[in-house]
Amino acid sequence: MQQNNSITEFILLGLTQDPMKKKVVFVIFFILYVGALAGNLLIIVTIKSSRTLGSPMYFFLFYLSLADSCFSTSTAPRLIVDSLSAKNIITYNECMTQVFALHFFGCMEIFVVIFMAVDRYVAICKPLHYPTIMSRRVCTILIVLAWIGSFIHSIAQIILALRLPFCGPNLIDHYCCDLQPLLKLACMDTYVINLLLVSNSGAICSSSFVILMISYIVILHSLRNHSAEGRKKALSTCTSHIIVVVLCFGPCIFIYTRPPTTYFMDKMVTVFYTIGTPFLNPLIYALRNAEVKNAMKKLWHIKITSESRR
Repeated sequence: MQQNNSITEFILLGLTQDPMKKKVVFVIFFILYVGALAGNLLIIVTIKSSRTLGSPMYFFLFYLSLADSCFSTSTAPRLIVDSLSAKNIITYNECMTQVFALHFFGCMEIFVVIFMAVDRYVAICKPLHYPTIMSRRVCTILIVLAWIGSFIHSIAQIILALRLPFCGPNLIDHYCCDLQPLLKLACMDTYVINLLLVSNSGAICSSSFVILMISYIVILHSLRNHSAEGRKKALSTCTSHIIVVVLCFGPCIFIYTRPPTTYFMDKMVTVFYTIGTPFLNPLIYALRNAEVKNAMKKLWHIKITSESRR
């Protein structure tokens, strides 16, 4: 990566500098990361192994869990390791790589959540055309477009980051590398770059959130024409999706749609959407979805049966 500065490494200040609090950070986020990884991998294995989870909703859920696993892995392992270290150094190239990974998998998560909302809209509002509109071919094309869109978005972030000159100091008041904390260290007027950041990341988050909320309002309004049982099932599914949308987009909008100013809660908001949301998503979809729970039980039963036969 081409460097436009004299800085070859940064020092991450992390969530805290207190030795005792750093141990607490290690324990809490080790548990959250392992839980997020285990929960998402369980959903991935369950959907891949189950014949009953072949609908488009579970096709997208598979990729949401995959994106969540990678998204949390882009920041959590370093946070956990750094909480045991006295000095947390990250090289310039590692920092740029983390910026790319953070935005790539975060954007992928946003695209998949949007596709899941489209799937629910078609299933509830246009049930007769659902098999045609949301065919496996269409779903595959959407996922390919999501990978491509995420890559383009991440490349745009890297181009902005590489244009920032750093001449000191090199202390990042955060636990990970992202454009917002890097803008505060740049030896230049960052107004234009921050404007581009808001128009890129901020616009994607804000516009997507508004579109999703409108789509769910339309879906909920259309449920008046459904039977009581149909309304109950649709409401249960939509509630899970709305919770995920708020958890996913709320922190993203807070971070990327404002000037590069520092608030005391910035770190905790970032922690929530990079580690907390990937931890909560499997719980939301598994605990509120009978089909996923039943598929997990069958998978566990098959595993126990095969082990006992040995």
